Amino acid sequence: MASSLKQKATSGFIWTAVDKFASRFVKLGIGIILARLLLPEDFGLIGMLAVFIGISQSFVNSGMGSGLIQKQDRTDADFSTVFVFNLVVSTLFYVLLFFTAPFIADFYDEPRLVNITRVLSLNIIINALAIVQRSRLEIDIDFKSLTKVNITGTIVSGTIAILAANYGYGVWALVIQQIVNAFVTVTVLWSLNKWKPSILFSKESFRALFGFGSKLMLASIYAQAFQNIYNITIGKYYNAGDLGFYNRAKSLSDIPSDTVSNILLQVTYPILSSLQNDKVRMVSVYKRMIKMSAFLIIPTMILIALLAEPLIRVLLTDKWLPSVILLQWIAIARITYPISVINMGVLNAMGRSDLFLKVDLSKAPVILISLFITIPISVEAMVIGFFINSYIAFFINAYLPGKLLGYGGMQQLRDMLPYLVPTIGMIAVVMGVSYLLENNYAQLILGGLLGLGSYLLLSHLLKINELKEIKAVIVEQKNHKKS
Repeated sequence: MASSLKQKATSGFIWTAVDKFASRFVKLGIGIILARLLLPEDFGLIGMLAVFIGISQSFVNSGMGSGLIQKQDRTDADFSTVFVFNLVVSTLFYVLLFFTAPFIADFYDEPRLVNITRVLSLNIIINALAIVQRSRLEIDIDFKSLTKVNITGTIVSGTIAILAANYGYGVWALVIQQIVNAFVTVTVLWSLNKWKPSILFSKESFRALFGFGSKLMLASIYAQAFQNIYNITIGKYYNAGDLGFYNRAKSLSDIPSDTVSNILLQVTYPILSSLQNDKVRMVSVYKRMIKMSAFLIIPTMILIALLAEPLIRVLLTDKWLPSVILLQWIAIARITYPISVINMGVLNAMGRSDLFLKVDLSKAPVILISLFITIPISVEAMVIGFFINSYIAFFINAYLPGKLLGYGGMQQLRDMLPYLVPTIGMIAVVMGVSYLLENNYAQLILGGLLGLGSYLLLSHLLKINELKEIKAVIVEQKNHKKS
């Protein structure tokens, strides 16, 4: 069983890595082209609606997709019950958003949001059709199929959005992108998955799955509200352009942090769930996730912060320069994100969604106090507050896993110390390149390549185990292909 589990984990890691890196790379390219064609306020308008769409989606999912993965004795009645629930609730929330669209527009004083809300909210119903199908593939650790789904949706929707932007559709190019992406994703998921739903709703299944998922739903609603609280406040107290600068900075910093966390958590959550009765093996997998996450994310986010100005100038043009300082602070703040996601994911894998909710709620006062202080100052001050909150949240997120499994925040920080030496070396190299070269392209390309090269070289010389593990996986896959 151990070798089978390792083989599944390795295969899952590789295909999820291919999915996340490929889809993120494609999204980055599409985002760069769209940023050049559109205005910051176009992105700001979409950002204003993120909280409403996100919270609605949380109600639709209700944590029951995760409940299906976590449950060991799942039946066809469980799958059909979740499908029917998702479809009914998504329809109700679409109707709600359709009729409240004028009030949302009045809140932001943006009349354009009425029609945008009514069209973009269709995604809630479309995405509801994908929840069970995606969960089934995750249960089977079939990340190869999920890779096909995600990359296909990204390429098709991105291509159509670029054409729309080029023909002057403005903010509607971004709306079209999201709608097409959801539709293509659902279509491909259903074509790859043999399971077909029945109109069966089991009260027993619902009680069991909602009992677990309801805590995740509340945590997700809370998370959506507080993750998007900056969108709400910047959109309300400043303007769509300022929100566009913030969203572009956050999107660039989210690419590596979300990619690393999604790869590790998506692959290991089903595995950790299967080990919930084997504490020793669970802790072993948990530690390896934390170390690998830190090894990958620390140098990446520091590099983005160091090269923020040439990155914005080269990729997005000078009209996006106000995003530079925001990107630097957000990038350093997001170092903690993948590790916090893993800490919270462990609680879910143990079936303790109640603790997941309590931990999430405990962070609210810190965020609200920070916003109360920084909103009247500037958007930059709000982002600095976000940076401080992220590091406080890391210790809050690590507290309960530390109590339950004996691996808390301080132990995790000690495990990250070996990565500081190669990171400091990388910083010195990148700063030297930036000092010697004035050309933005040269700073970006040489700084990036030499920075990452120095990090990997120093990691090799210091015999850091995570680099050895990555090499071992690559060699294993090459040998597997040859055989």
